[in-house]
Amino acid sequence: MSSAAAAPAPDAPAPKKKGKMKGILVMLVIALLFAGIGVGAGLYAAGSGLVGGKHKAEEEHPEDPNAPKLVKKDGADDGHGAEKQTLPVGLETDKSPDPTKYKASYYAFEQPFTANLRDSDGFTQIGLGAATFYDQKVLDNLKDNDMPIRSAILMVLSQQDSFSIGTPEGKLKLQKELKDAINLVLKQRTGFGGIDNVYFTSIVVQ
Repeated sequence: MSSAAAAPAPDAPAPKKKGKMKGILVMLVIALLFAGIGVGAGLYAAGSGLVGGKHKAEEEHPEDPNAPKLVKKDGADDGHGAEKQTLPVGLETDKSPDPTKYKASYYAFEQPFTANLRDSDGFTQIGLGAATFYDQKVLDNLKDNDMPIRSAILMVLSQQDSFSIGTPEGKLKLQKELKDAINLVLKQRTGFGGIDNVYFTSIVVQ
C-alpha cells in the first residue's frame, strides 16, 4: 500500500494587532506626557499670581480703605498706569505722585525751629512748611503729632554744620533729611507718611 504525502498547509498571515496596539500605547503615553506638562505650567502660573489678571502681591496686600487718598486735580485724567488713589495695606512708595494729575496741599508749622549747630557756637533758625498730594488725613496727622515731629526736626537740625547748611547743596540735603524725619514719625505713629516735600519759609544761620 502506498500513501499519498499530505499537502503542506498554507502560510498563516502574520498577526498585526500586536503592532497596532503598541503604536496606540506609545501615542497615549506621549499625549499624557504633554497633558502633564500643561497642567504643571497652569499650576505654576496660578501659584505665581499670573492667572485671572491679578498679581499675587495684590492679593497679599489688599487695598486699605482707611488709608489717605491722592487728591486728583479737577479735570485731570488718570490715564493708563496712573497711581492708585488708595494704597495697599502696609505699602507706601517713595515715588512722588504726578503733580500734573494730583493736587498738593500745604501745611505751615506755626513756630520756627531753632537749634545749635554741631561744629560751632552758632545756631540756625528755620521756618518750615510741608506738602502732600494726599487728602486731609495727612494734614490732620501732622497737627495731631506736632510734638514728636518738632522733636525729630530739631534732632536733624542739631546735626548740621555751619558750612554745609550755608550752601545750596547743603540746603537741598537738609530738605530731604527733614522730609524723611517727618515721614518716619508719621509712619511710626499712624502707619502712613505721605509728605512729598518740605519747604523753607525762612532760614537764618548765625
